[in-house]
Amino acid sequence: SLGKRGERLKFSSPFSKGGLRGIKKLLQIRRKRRSQMSGHTEHSAPTGGYEPKIMAFVCNWCTYAGADLAGTSRMEYRPNVRIIKLPCTGRIDPLFIIKAFENGADGVLVSGCHPGDCHYTTGNYHARRRWIGFKHLMEFAGIDMRRLHFSWVSASEAIKWVDLINKVTDEIKALGPFMEYKGLKAAEAEQG
Repeated sequence: SLGKRGERLKFSSPFSKGGLRGIKKLLQIRRKRRSQMSGHTEHSAPTGGYEPKIMAFVCNWCTYAGADLAGTSRMEYRPNVRIIKLPCTGRIDPLFIIKAFENGADGVLVSGCHPGDCHYTTGNYHARRRWIGFKHLMEFAGIDMRRLHFSWVSASEAIKWVDLINKVTDEIKALGPFMEYKGLKAAEAEQG
């Protein structure tokens, strides 16, 4: 294409010699950041101690907003939790919890709006009723109930979120790694 005075403008492709070096450098930086971040949650942390992996299934409207408020307020809490945002805790299927354990979680946290504050009117009441069934199903599946936590955290309760995460992390850490499903996954891999 032509420039203002008729001279030809040069466009360099990102795959040209100089552009390719830039992309390689960017990928190296990303890999380095990812390895630094993942080091916090591995079972053998750089300090040599066990750090649990906790999966949190949270309500979009309340608990996720409370966690976001904790983050934007620069509150410090343990980095062991991975959050999965759902529209409502009433939407949680027991298979979500079982799959979390099957895929390496040491603990699971389910958290949503306080009863009566659900954006979907009765979603958290459904979740509370399901919790009773979850307990029996998890015990039947061989999951220690001390690894499964259920709580209510509203959008304005960032401090409660921080305290909850630290408490759950400490409790799961005291229980040690969840190894029961590791054998199942290995047996599935051998058969499949």
